[in-house]
Amino acid sequence: MTFDSLPLDPNGPPGNAWGRFGENDQLGTLNLLTPAVIVEAAKEIQTGVRISLDWPLSMPSVPSFGRDPFKHEIVARRPLCINDDILTFNSQGSSQWDGFRHYAHQNSRRFYNNTTQEEIESSDVLGLHIVCEAGGITGRGVLLDYARWAEDKKIPLSALTSTTIPLTHLQSLVEEYGLTFRPGDILFIRSGFTAAYEQLDATQRRDLAYRPSPDFIGVEATEAMLRWLWSHQFAAVAGDAPSFERAPIRGPHADPAFNLHEWVLAGWGCPIGELFDLERLAEHCRRENRYTFFLSSMPLKVIGGVASPPNAFAIF
Repeated sequence: MTFDSLPLDPNGPPGNAWGRFGENDQLGTLNLLTPAVIVEAAKEIQTGVRISLDWPLSMPSVPSFGRDPFKHEIVARRPLCINDDILTFNSQGSSQWDGFRHYAHQNSRRFYNNTTQEEIESSDVLGLHIVCEAGGITGRGVLLDYARWAEDKKIPLSALTSTTIPLTHLQSLVEEYGLTFRPGDILFIRSGFTAAYEQLDATQRRDLAYRPSPDFIGVEATEAMLRWLWSHQFAAVAGDAPSFERAPIRGPHADPAFNLHEWVLAGWGCPIGELFDLERLAEHCRRENRYTFFLSSMPLKVIGGVASPPNAFAIF
């Protein structure tokens, strides 16, 4: 299926792939993670090294986009010496998979596979628990360490500002590192955001969250980027910044006809991961000169869930 064959549903928004996996499909591109693809991906496990890709739930300590911070309460069950704890958090606050209930095509107000807001509020349709039932997001992960590549090329990079990661740069990185993709791969792009954020003090973190505009690094939002993503048939895509594409996701830097959240998430049914912690992963990949791995990720089994911490590990 070519990019130029989109949209599949002529009554839906531009670029949609609604119906590709069936009228009632709730897995989108995760359908590409077939048993055969998983068996092949499992060959990436050679040393048993495991690296967590989740940032702590308490990070960022002051979330952007007006979201409430993480809260952790320890409850002592006196008079016995027993503790419980209560966690309160926004599933969009830290490392996350965006599910198909999160972001709609804004003009049509339709989510993946032509689902309406009313259907979502009245049922558990398109909830992330369906992903758990299907075995989670497991397969071959590929890391594009853009932050390191840009540093080597002496390209100025500012992860805490509205900065574009150009497609041409990613293509050069892929060629220079000798990387190849397979249908069903899970793509990760490291921008260096989490590392830059951890260098900020408490005041700087608060100032960052309360800026007039949520300006963060991310990939370009263009037709060329969408064509590239579609051509490789990724099962899911993720990055370490608050938004996979450059934020704010609308503005003079972004082509309004090719909003990535609308095309990728609502149109194709391709999960988007944000705020993944890719620092230890990148260090290991550099040391071993190996940028592919087996990914194991199991979202929370919340019926009707909109988004979830990934509970993700890279296994080498």
